[in-house]
Amino acid sequence: MASQHVETQTKPPASVDADAVSAAYQNALRVIGAVEPTVAGAIRSELADQRASLKLIASENYASPAVLLTMGTWLSDKYAEGTIGHRFYAGCQNIDTVEQAAADHAKALFSSPHAYVQPHSGIDANLVAFWAILTHRIEAPALADLGARNVDELSADDWETLRQRLGNQRALGMSLDAGGHLTHGFRPNISGKMFHQASYGTDRDTGLLDYADVRARAHEFRPLILIAGYSAYPRKINFAIMREIADEVGATLLVDMAHFAGLVAGKVFIGDFDPVPFAHVTTTTTHKSLRGPRGGVVLCQPEYAEAVDRGCPLVLGGPLGHVIAAKAVALAEARQPSFQRYARQITDNAVALADGLLSRGARLVTGGTDNHLVLLDVGTFGLTGRQAESALLDSGIVTNRNSIPRDPNGPWYTSGIRLGTPALTTRGFGPGDLDRVAELIVGVLSATSPAAAPSGGASKAKYVIADGVASKTHAAAEELLARHPLYPGLDLG
Repeated sequence: MASQHVETQTKPPASVDADAVSAAYQNALRVIGAVEPTVAGAIRSELADQRASLKLIASENYASPAVLLTMGTWLSDKYAEGTIGHRFYAGCQNIDTVEQAAADHAKALFSSPHAYVQPHSGIDANLVAFWAILTHRIEAPALADLGARNVDELSADDWETLRQRLGNQRALGMSLDAGGHLTHGFRPNISGKMFHQASYGTDRDTGLLDYADVRARAHEFRPLILIAGYSAYPRKINFAIMREIADEVGATLLVDMAHFAGLVAGKVFIGDFDPVPFAHVTTTTTHKSLRGPRGGVVLCQPEYAEAVDRGCPLVLGGPLGHVIAAKAVALAEARQPSFQRYARQITDNAVALADGLLSRGARLVTGGTDNHLVLLDVGTFGLTGRQAESALLDSGIVTNRNSIPRDPNGPWYTSGIRLGTPALTTRGFGPGDLDRVAELIVGVLSATSPAAAPSGGASKAKYVIADGVASKTHAAAEELLARHPLYPGLDLG
């Protein structure tokens, strides 16, 4: 398959002088280095490392220079607890301006009635969403029943009763091995300590969501919150059906679209596959496929807006004004027509990667992809996910190990690796390039075998790569990367 040129997405806008961007970073690093040269060196090394590797981490991307530069400002120096126009500190007029801009861009981009842009991360966005739902569904009616306007008016006994009700609600979400996320009610995360949680999985034969099974589990479990969304499911979800199920059992539908928000923003996921019109509350990160700073956003229907806006101080610390400003810049970029072309290219590249792997004998969970990621079962190569991840890293290909449905190796060693295309698409890779990446991946995995364990048998962690394969793959990766430079024109001096 011939390489197909794709416009590199990390170039500065035409109106921005690339030399000015270089000068900005050179000067910044000089200032940083004068105080702490170790940090300045690590920053330089990180750019070099990212330029020199095929990054296939599905949850990573490359933010634009404009987004990155926005975070390095004195907006970070302000405390601004509260909401726009209603702060607990004076002098927040400029934070109000950037937060309003970010919220307005989010509402327009996702056609959402309300946007709350303060969450510091995806887990924070989910915590805000959970507590907003609990407040709306449990706390507010309970206060009315008890004749109180707020929790401060409750007696100690009434408060304990309310606390028990808040902390013992049911949530139903996708199981971890099927592609769900820790923040959807699992024990290692605080959400697993908040909720009585149950899971739905995927079909044993196809690996696809079985909506009839989800419906049956929801009717049996009767959750307060039905959670949809994923971190490692390579297909679209029909959110119209999920909303039907939620309504049938009286549940609030919460969608975590952190992984695929860029595909929603870029109008790749539309109609029944766009969660925002169907979900009561939608959460997302602003990095990953959305290509912004690390942070979170909560979108919601009007009836949840007041509770969502109480995220700080309920579960959040002071808003990060510099990151909120960077969210505004990234969301403004995502509203440009070029972002829709980028989002479409992400999925085209993912399909090319999947097809390239399948044509070379690899096994993929669900047999392909509809979105930005591919889940590769490395058990067919006789490897664990940890061995495959490490062998690929040795060869210049950055991935992450991931569980597959009913994984025999558990969540630490795993039997899969997750591969995503947002970052390489940002660099300008096209379908032909992703087919070549698939060839390199299969070549490395085919040349890797488990090492012997000290106790005998095969190790789940140690591995051996055939002589010369890692260096040959590195050279091939460098050839691909040279055709698609990261931050072209950016010179750190």
